[in-house]
Amino acid sequence: MNAATRTIGLTGPVGNIEVALDAPVGSARGLAVVSHPHPLFGGTLDNKVVQTLARALLALGYLVARPNFRGVGATQGTYDQGRGEVDDLIEVVSILRHERRLDDLVLAGFSFGSVVSARAASQLHALGRAPQKLVLVGTAAGRWDVPSVPANTLVIHGEKDDTVPLSAVLDWASPQELPVVVIPGADHFFHHKLTLIKRIVQDAWQGDSTIPRGATIPQG
Repeated sequence: MNAATRTIGLTGPVGNIEVALDAPVGSARGLAVVSHPHPLFGGTLDNKVVQTLARALLALGYLVARPNFRGVGATQGTYDQGRGEVDDLIEVVSILRHERRLDDLVLAGFSFGSVVSARAASQLHALGRAPQKLVLVGTAAGRWDVPSVPANTLVIHGEKDDTVPLSAVLDWASPQELPVVVIPGADHFFHHKLTLIKRIVQDAWQGDSTIPRGATIPQG
């Protein structure tokens, strides 16, 4: 993502998990883990939406981790239809929370990554280690079984998404009375809308007293 990005390897259930790591200036306020789109359709930790989410969360003071799913890059294993990917994500969270002594957790994901993040959040909640916030972009509702999410979840979707229609996301969100932030004119990949995604994420933290002193929140 930038010159300061480190690539590390963590030991997961089936071997190495490749993780790109970005640290804020000073002490991190918490850990944010960002999940990428479907690995069988070109999804990697370098996806532009994933990088945009990472930049937004880094500016908010989080240590940001972007793991590659199984079979992508240097991550071992093969695609596991969301099951093993959730296991790996939970392992990444467990290792980094322990090593870095960070309790606050944000899980973010784009497209297939939104499903993995939501499922991992549900399992972590059952274990008493729930994230403080979820950020789901291009949520793959309708294509996948996406569990219910906490009321403070930030859901962002494109008005013109023809991969996951907005109507499918609203059908998923409505029974939960969960607001959806709709970006006018945006397709599934949010071409020419990345700056807006960054601003929406950062605005969701405005007024949060836990933002570390000295952190900057860019508006563009």
